[in-house]
Amino acid sequence: MIVGNWKMHGSNIDNKARVDIIRQQLMQYTGVQTAICPPFVYIPQTLKLLENSNIKCGSQNVSEYTDGAYTGDVSATMLANIGCTFAIVGHSERRQYHHETNHQVAEKASIALQAGLVPIICVGESQQQRQTGKTLDVIREQLTGVTTLLDTDSIAKIIIAYEPVWAIGTGLTATPDQAQEVHLFIRQQLNKNVAAKVRLLYGGSVKPDNAASLFSQEDIDGALVGGASLIADDFIAIVKAAASI
Repeated sequence: MIVGNWKMHGSNIDNKARVDIIRQQLMQYTGVQTAICPPFVYIPQTLKLLENSNIKCGSQNVSEYTDGAYTGDVSATMLANIGCTFAIVGHSERRQYHHETNHQVAEKASIALQAGLVPIICVGESQQQRQTGKTLDVIREQLTGVTTLLDTDSIAKIIIAYEPVWAIGTGLTATPDQAQEVHLFIRQQLNKNVAAKVRLLYGGSVKPDNAASLFSQEDIDGALVGGASLIADDFIAIVKAAASI
């Protein structure tokens, strides 16, 4: 599975040009589930551009509330109503800049599931945490809120993206062995009855030249792609790398 996270980028003209190329080139790659997560305001346009294709659309965030007086929030039900399939929750940029807690992330995942969306739950450590040997402790703590709140059947439906904070937008990438170590650890933290069903994605400067080596790891099921998803040819190359495994 390959998911493109456009972050806060885009325009009507750029979006159409990018999606038209991606759609044309990826129609034949049915073995790889592909999704695009644009900013909220471009979701309707992206859904329209993706009509009658095998590429899905998701959001970059979702409210932890179902409805109410929460100015600026967008509910999971609203996103599902307009045709979204996925919702990214707990991205490191949300945790860092908007101070989202592990509990909030778990609540958002639960709300997304209730609305019929598939949450893509992000976890990952900072450079300092990795350097001090705390990577697995951080990942365990971030996952605990989710595994405590959700029942086994719900956990089977989620997607987890491991995104080391030190590798997001920096050009640095975890080595395949480093990424596999954490992905295996994540799977071991899940209920053994559903662990094999949960798709685990890697994110953090995924590019065409490192995608295949990452995807060849046993517990890496795809990627959450940031900057490279804004370059149509790069995103296509990453999907093709996944299809070749």
